[in-house]
Parts: sequence; C-alpha cells; structure tokens
Amino acid sequence: MQKANINGKVWRFGKDIDTDLIIAARYLNTSDPKELAKHVMEDADPEFVNKMSVGDVIVADENFGCGSSREHAPIALKAAGVAAVVAPTFARIFYRNAFNMGLPIFELPEASEINEGDKISIDMDKGTITNETTNKTYNFTPIPPFMQELIDAGGLMSFAQKEIEEGK
Repeated sequence: MQKANINGKVWRFGKDIDTDLIIAARYLNTSDPKELAKHVMEDADPEFVNKMSVGDVIVADENFGCGSSREHAPIALKAAGVAAVVAPTFARIFYRNAFNMGLPIFELPEASEINEGDKISIDMDKGTITNETTNKTYNFTPIPPFMQELIDAGGLMSFAQKEIEEGK
C-alpha cells in the first residue's frame, strides 16, 4: 500500500521535550482532542498553535516525548494538525503512544541540520526526508510494517475496529 507523503513547514524544538511541554498537566482534565489541540506546546512556545498550520512538522533534538506516559501528548499533537515529528530519538513510551494514536514519528540522527521555517517532505515508502529549502535528502530509520499499518488506519483503535469489521 502506498502511503501519502508528508509535506510541511518545520517548527523546531530542543532536546528533552517532555510530555508536560507537549500538553501541560493542567489541561488533562479532558480527553477531548479538539480541546487538547488548543494548548499543544503552549509551555514551550505560547504562540505555537497560532503560528503553525495543519500539515506542519515538528523537528526536535533527542529524547522527544520523555516524561510521563500520557497518551494525551500525541493526541494533542495530532489533533492540532501536526503531520509528523522528526527527532534523533524518542522516549520509548511516547514512541509507542504516537503510533497507537496514529501520529507518524521518524527517527533521524541528522535532525539538528533541519531549521525552523524549512520546508520538508517525508516519503514513507522510500524512507527519506528531503529538506526542500536546502535540497538535502536524509534516510530515516524505517518504520516497521505493522506500525505503518497503525498510522494508515489512524491509530490502534481504528486499526482494531477495521480488523473486527473484516472478521480478522
């Protein structure tokens, strides 16, 4: 199955962006994705949701998503319209939660070479990220096929529902 490419403007964040910076604990009294989306990255950049556009990409340094295991973090990012997150490394629980929620994330050791405002395209089939601004292409760590299926389905719950409907 051919996956769609992701094309977006880059928003840069540093290392050790924890789940409290992605969505602050004060907003965890709701699980409504639309409400969470209003506050995504608010403590890291108070104007982020007003500046970004649907389809934009977050590029960060190592250990993105560290901290608590809350699923609200990838839910908020996805609901805000963030198309993907690119970083050299992710906290393992965030990595799994992101795929479970249908948010594509890509491990790229050279993420620090990509600057805020750059335009990038991600080709999931070829396993490449191209910085359209600098015309440089990078290979990312491939996403395992089952996890690609989770992304294609929109997350684990949607995937499971589809499997049930198909009698699998």
